[in-house]
Amino acid sequence: MLGKELKRLDRERYLASLMLAETAREPVQALYAFGAEAARVRELVSEPGPGEIRLQWWVDLLEGTEHGDVRSHPVAGALLEAIDRYDLPSGPLRRLLAARRFDLYDDPMPDIETFEGYAGETNSVLYQFAAMVLNGGNDAGTADAAGHIGVAHALIGHMRALPITAARAQIYLPWSVFAAHGVQEGELFAGQPTEGIQAATAHLRELAGDHLQKADTAISDLPVHIRPVFAPITLLRHQLARLHEYARLPFITPPDQMDWIKLARMTWWVLREGK
Repeated sequence: MLGKELKRLDRERYLASLMLAETAREPVQALYAFGAEAARVRELVSEPGPGEIRLQWWVDLLEGTEHGDVRSHPVAGALLEAIDRYDLPSGPLRRLLAARRFDLYDDPMPDIETFEGYAGETNSVLYQFAAMVLNGGNDAGTADAAGHIGVAHALIGHMRALPITAARAQIYLPWSVFAAHGVQEGELFAGQPTEGIQAATAHLRELAGDHLQKADTAISDLPVHIRPVFAPITLLRHQLARLHEYARLPFITPPDQMDWIKLARMTWWVLREGK
């Protein structure tokens, strides 16, 4: 049931969860589904107010002040069970929800430092908590690996989503990078691949590649049983390569791989990294 829900909410993280030991799969799926639920709030509301209410519902759940039978909610019940079973701290999950408030408004992401903080609280934390589950609820020493892959994951994801976010006049990527290349907001919202936008996205692709390289180094230092959490790095490398191929067309999302190819790539990566 939970696997089907995650597959509906975030197909790629569902595929990634299949790389994990069966005993750890469901609690990690609960964490990933929670992250996906928070990420899609913007898509479910037409204005910030209802979105704030939806996010607050999850905050109340984590603080134990929820109303009604929340455990009947497929994701909420599984999330609470995972937190209890592995004694996971709720603070980082509450910070994830706080970070997702940015999604509800149309203020631009100001700079790289702010984006990296946002990516850390919304993406890196999921990698870090999944690693804790694989490590029996104990800190797995994944701060560097999770930090770098989380930022790369967010950068690549938002570059792939640029046609959608630009069309709804929202700037998730660091605006300072675009401004440094002389880009005006109207150009971005118009979806025209100007030289400035091409230069800015090239800068962001380079930044994503740097974070992937640093994540690679950090992952190689982790215990073997923790590494499967980071199998999506091979998918991120491919997606970044396709963004490079579409460098002159930043408002077209490059075609992605089919599910069976993603599974094969991650399985091979796990087999190789598990030696």
